Amino acid sequence: MPFITSSKSSTPRRAFALAALLLATALPVNMAALQAQIGSADFGVGDLPEMRVIGDIDPTLRKAQAIVNGDVITDTDIDQRLALVAAANGGQISEAEKPRLRLQVLRNLIDEKLQIQEARSNDIIIADAEVEASYRRVAQNFRRSPEAFEAYLKESGSSADSIKGQIRGELAWSRVLRRKVEPQVNVGDDEVELVIAKLNAAKGKDEFHVGEIFLSATAETAPQVMADAARIVEQVRGGASFVAYARQFSEASTAGLGGDLGWVRAEQLNDTVAPVVTTLQPGNPATSISDPIRVPGGVAIMSLIEKRQVLAADPNEAVLALKQISIPLPPEITEAKAREKVAEFQAATQAMGGCGRAEEVGAKLGGEVAANDAIRLKDLPAALQNIMSNLSIGQATPPFGSAQEGLRVLVLCGRDDSAVQPKAPNFDQIYAQMNEERVNMRARRYLRDLRRDAVVDYR
Repeated sequence: MPFITSSKSSTPRRAFALAALLLATALPVNMAALQAQIGSADFGVGDLPEMRVIGDIDPTLRKAQAIVNGDVITDTDIDQRLALVAAANGGQISEAEKPRLRLQVLRNLIDEKLQIQEARSNDIIIADAEVEASYRRVAQNFRRSPEAFEAYLKESGSSADSIKGQIRGELAWSRVLRRKVEPQVNVGDDEVELVIAKLNAAKGKDEFHVGEIFLSATAETAPQVMADAARIVEQVRGGASFVAYARQFSEASTAGLGGDLGWVRAEQLNDTVAPVVTTLQPGNPATSISDPIRVPGGVAIMSLIEKRQVLAADPNEAVLALKQISIPLPPEITEAKAREKVAEFQAATQAMGGCGRAEEVGAKLGGEVAANDAIRLKDLPAALQNIMSNLSIGQATPPFGSAQEGLRVLVLCGRDDSAVQPKAPNFDQIYAQMNEERVNMRARRYLRDLRRDAVVDYR
């Protein structure tokens, strides 16, 4: 902040002192006598004291919001990270939600500073080339070149530097855990063999591909963290990206993977989480995202990405042979006429007797027929997956579409169920998963200790 020095008398300062005294005592005042002491109440530009400014004034300067063990977090840092969250929501973040998200972003930035500082204290330095390589991979995930991705971030109100800072923090913390935590984690061979035996015994049972967001909490902070988690659930169910929220807010080691835990059985999950995951249904945010779950050490939000049976062929991998019959709707069609058209279309396709008559029915209705013999069931929209999985060969779906795109029906001409059974995870894979879970638990304790010892100055 610039310093201001005056070359004239201290009369203005004396006026402030008198005003303060008057407010404190609330005594009657002779205003004429007071003005005679301090001068006229009116003033012009010429009455201002001469001054000189020591230091630079930068209108673009963004002030510090927190200082973590001497490292500054500015409001620019927070704004740019918040912009990443907004981009994940398609820009749909209410003004009421922003202060809460901003506070969570600040907490994450503080943790990131602590992680980088801990890496530095252990002589772990992340090379710029390593950060750039990870940045290019992130850009590829967005199907953009690094230059195009940088432009996208800028348009969203963020920057390449912001996401590179996050990448550097993730890499640094990963390196710290590898050096300081992993050597202290032990997984016995007998423990791995026990899991393998349970897998073989569970053949044909359900297996879940899940994602997680973990927010740490104590008994004192649990209500606030539960409220924060509930708002994240609301945003994701409303269309926001679960992966983006996991990357920005999750405190689990899977945050860098967008919260992806991979394929697990219910028995491998926390006893509090497992009953919730088994009730979720993939494909729809309303049914695939859990409510906040109180778990040891914090709060979890679970996402069910896919579901299959252990060591059994995945029905969603079935390859379908389909014919699509599509008919246009006149632009000026009324709702009543549209309903009549739907009923006529459904009656004709439900009674046509299989794919062999699709062209005939399509021509009669003034429509077009297209065929595709290599569509995987899992690649269809979730609503169509549910319908197609219950159809027999030759049956057709109900009509679907819109006034602009017209009406469509899919006819199931053939189905090749996947004969390939997923391989059981081997010893090394199970060992790695168990090791990761234990490292993750110790990492949370490690970060908790860093927070406890940190000196954080909020501005």
